[in-house]
Amino acid sequence: MLSDVTTPQDLDDRFRESLAALAPAARRLDPAEPVRDGSPLTGAQLLDLFDAQVTSRQLDLAGRWLRSFGEGFYTIGSAGHEGNAAVAAALRPGDPTLLHYRSGAFYCLRAAQAAGGGAFLTEDGATTGGGEGADDVPPTGPGNRDRDAPDHAAPAGGEGRAGLADGPAGAEPVAGDGPAGDREPAATRPAEAGPAVTGFTAEADSTVTGPTAEVGPAGAGSADAYAEAARDVLRGMVASAREPIAGGRHKVFGRADLAVVPTTSTIASHLPRAVGVGLALERLRRRDPTARRAGASRAGDDVPPPRSPWPPDAVVVCSFGDASVNHASATAAFNTAGWYDHTGLRIPVLFVCEDNGLGISVRSPQGWVEATLRAKPGIRYFAADGSDPVGAYEAAVEAVGWVRRHRRPAVLHLSTVRLMGHAGADAEAAYRSSGEIAADLARDPVLATARLLVSAGVATGEELLARYDERGWQVRRIAEEVIGEPKLASAADVVAEIAPRRPARVARAVADAAARAGGPNAAARVEAFGGRPPELAGPLTLAQSINAALADGMLDHPGMVVFGEDVAAKGGVYGVTKGLRDRFGPARVFDTLLDETSILGLGLGAGLAGLLPVPEIQYLAYLHNAEDQLRGEAATMRFFSSGAFRNPLVVRVAGLAYQEGFGGHFHNDNSLAVLRDVPGLVIAVPARPDDAGPMLRTCLASAAVDGSVCVFLEPIALYHTSDLYADGDGEWLTGYAEPGAWAGSHVPVGRARVYGVGSAEDLTIITFGNGVRMSLRAAAALADEGVGARVVDLRWIAPLPVADIVREASATGRVLIVDETRRSGGVGEGVIAALVDGGYVGAARRVAGVDSFVPLGPAARQVLVSEEAITQGARTLLAR
Repeated sequence: MLSDVTTPQDLDDRFRESLAALAPAARRLDPAEPVRDGSPLTGAQLLDLFDAQVTSRQLDLAGRWLRSFGEGFYTIGSAGHEGNAAVAAALRPGDPTLLHYRSGAFYCLRAAQAAGGGAFLTEDGATTGGGEGADDVPPTGPGNRDRDAPDHAAPAGGEGRAGLADGPAGAEPVAGDGPAGDREPAATRPAEAGPAVTGFTAEADSTVTGPTAEVGPAGAGSADAYAEAARDVLRGMVASAREPIAGGRHKVFGRADLAVVPTTSTIASHLPRAVGVGLALERLRRRDPTARRAGASRAGDDVPPPRSPWPPDAVVVCSFGDASVNHASATAAFNTAGWYDHTGLRIPVLFVCEDNGLGISVRSPQGWVEATLRAKPGIRYFAADGSDPVGAYEAAVEAVGWVRRHRRPAVLHLSTVRLMGHAGADAEAAYRSSGEIAADLARDPVLATARLLVSAGVATGEELLARYDERGWQVRRIAEEVIGEPKLASAADVVAEIAPRRPARVARAVADAAARAGGPNAAARVEAFGGRPPELAGPLTLAQSINAALADGMLDHPGMVVFGEDVAAKGGVYGVTKGLRDRFGPARVFDTLLDETSILGLGLGAGLAGLLPVPEIQYLAYLHNAEDQLRGEAATMRFFSSGAFRNPLVVRVAGLAYQEGFGGHFHNDNSLAVLRDVPGLVIAVPARPDDAGPMLRTCLASAAVDGSVCVFLEPIALYHTSDLYADGDGEWLTGYAEPGAWAGSHVPVGRARVYGVGSAEDLTIITFGNGVRMSLRAAAALADEGVGARVVDLRWIAPLPVADIVREASATGRVLIVDETRRSGGVGEGVIAALVDGGYVGAARRVAGVDSFVPLGPAARQVLVSEEAITQGARTLLAR
């Protein structure tokens, strides 16, 4: 029967033959009794696992069937991984979960739990694996006898600790705060309330009314829930526009009411986000303004933090394959979880490694995955065989209970097999022997569950086969129904949820913030600034203006957190965040470990959990270590969830060149190409101090209102610049706007600023960042020659201010594009394209950086744009 490739027919035939050969048990077992002596798993619960596994298996078979006649577009299945249903059973339906692509059985069981049916739900809505009994789980067990990680005592007080989970400085410890202590029961904790910047896309001016511990349609039976879960998955396979999470954009596991966050990851790039969610959950759970000691108050402490969309004692779960253990993003996540655990902070994350021994065709060396996972410091190790439903459930209950009780990270190493190859087109015979494939078939987890059900007397083989066939026909019928559903039919439909823009609401949010800052919060604002608000401090530099705007943002957004390398104690390597930790405390301004992937992952998780994260990447060149967290994770969240989830984010990045006497390439990186083509990403580049505050307020408001992902790129060389035309003129310094002027000085996303020099009728110079100052100086020199120029500061690199570009270019008919990035892939290319697309018919010339890395010292001048190059380019253009 076994062919070179294990086909759906092979798998189905083998399952039927095996069931038919099973002899019934001597006696019938009461479904309420354990299936094995001493096991917590009852017959009814095992039957629930079987139903979830069978639904998943039938979905895999249906996926191959749909593909056979061109109606299915996704054949990576869960066959062999159905043991992950036991992990779902050990969790509560409100536990946030990020699943990899072989999670069909998990998803089906979660749907049944959330629908209120099935044997794994107790009367209070908690699962047997995650209820109050979890606190009684012993710290060691079969999966962890030789991995008894020591409990770290949490440092007292907030000052010595850095992270989202910090309480206010000097706060009293939460009951049970120690690793082995019992937590305060959820029912006795005071409810938290407040404005939300939630990971779910409710209206931005709404509030989250409470933790969503119970989700899903009330009263629905588990059988109907399995059918609806199957419909969800099948709609994904056929790219139906009615698919409930991605809307036909991709096949993912996700649904907001199931607390399943979609991820398209195949290489564990969602793990850093999961760590961020866990850290944010603990931060929100612990933050209690009423627990401050006298004299320990911080600015904004009297404003309640936003409420998480998930219960305060939730456990974050993320699953991934064994090959992903080797990926840098997984290593970053494990390291960050362990690093925080070592410092005494809590991250309630359960990593689930589903180990089938293969990464497509590349084998994981025998014992490598276990050795790797066991060696992770600060992460508790549990293990189970996914083909043993009782053992897998017991290990999952133990692991979930340990994480829920101690609020610390753990990994569950679940051994699985892979059936029917990696995907539909995978010919396993090219790299696996028939004996190896047969050995995997013998460990079929669905068949293992069936054997146990029959041997325990819960059901007969005939009854299970009837159950299997009934589900199969149901899945086939649903598959036939979804084939005819509409697909995404236009580009507008596809991109609708990438980055919706509501500029009127953003402007209103800025105006509302101004009203609060100048009205009811005025006294607190003056106090936060030490009695001297920035508008009274005189002309400010770019760095000082950003610092003031960050402080105003912290005052207005109780969920805003600022973090990164050196941002807290040191105040940033350029002093941009100086004093913020002293004003707002280490719970909201904190240093991180030196890993950009983890910094962005913490931000993605924090945004998803309801906070407004503002991480800092210390230098633009450092972003390239972690850019997939923006490209593949942050920017895709709305796209792959149809807006059901979002991760608001404002990433501050110090960048661009022209630092004199310092750095070389890594501190003078001038390449933005990797960011410019990320769909939906907002890129702001403030050049002037009086633009920095308004643009940062716009980014914060856009993140809060629309869930935008923004990169706020700060030109390092302009941070402390004071002069424009001559030494000591102070013309690059500007005042900081008082709150009453914020609405009038609002800078919408995608709007440029225009400076007129002389008549401003002869030449248009389009530039940004450092180019603004150089171009204004060059324009002044040209004015002495009788040439009037207008200098257009783009301010926004994405989206480009296209209308402003075309209008100002057409006004003179001569355009000089001054682009401090590289000639190839630089911003200037986008400007030229905008001019062509906009119908501009005048003359154009470009001055750009050389296609080179920026060297050290005076040699940098050979590859960067200079004032002389700008002036010469203008003269050449005017001579045409």
